[in-house]
Amino acid sequence: MSASATHDPTTGLRFRSADATDVPAVVDLVQSAYRGEPSRIGWTTEADLIEGQRIDAAMLQELLDRPRTVVLLAEAEELLACCELSIESDPDIAYFGMFAVRPDRQTAGIGSRLLEHAERTAIDGGASTMRLVTIHLRSELIAWYQRRGYEPTGTTHRFPYDEPRYGRPLRDDLTLVEFTKTLSSR
Repeated sequence: MSASATHDPTTGLRFRSADATDVPAVVDLVQSAYRGEPSRIGWTTEADLIEGQRIDAAMLQELLDRPRTVVLLAEAEELLACCELSIESDPDIAYFGMFAVRPDRQTAGIGSRLLEHAERTAIDGGASTMRLVTIHLRSELIAWYQRRGYEPTGTTHRFPYDEPRYGRPLRDDLTLVEFTKTLSSR
């Protein structure tokens, strides 16, 4: 999957696909948005649920090397946000994940703009549905997705407790809940 670089003149944001040179900056961004003390500045922190890493350089490089997958970046003078976008085995479905916005910029509309860009990129890639999963306890984030048209599917997934690459859960009841949205080509 590929995504062309674009510029949004109303916000000043530039969107492009990440490459291997972006790995350190993207790992730092994702870590700062989800885990540890820096993440507590924003509202998307998982620091009370999971400690340790969210992603490492090898995991990110695996994403960059995966066919039909792109890591989208939103930048101004610096990297502000990122997400993973993958066309799944069912080519009508795109998976949206690893969504991170700098904690000190999380109320500036950057995440909404990146999500919109990801949806357009998914449509351009042939998808008609976007799928995502999030931790069931993330009520503010779930509400944010629902305000943008994402609906729960009723499907849940066990948190990967046996995979330390995703961090160390601080609770034993974490579940991932799935949401989808029908994409419009308007």
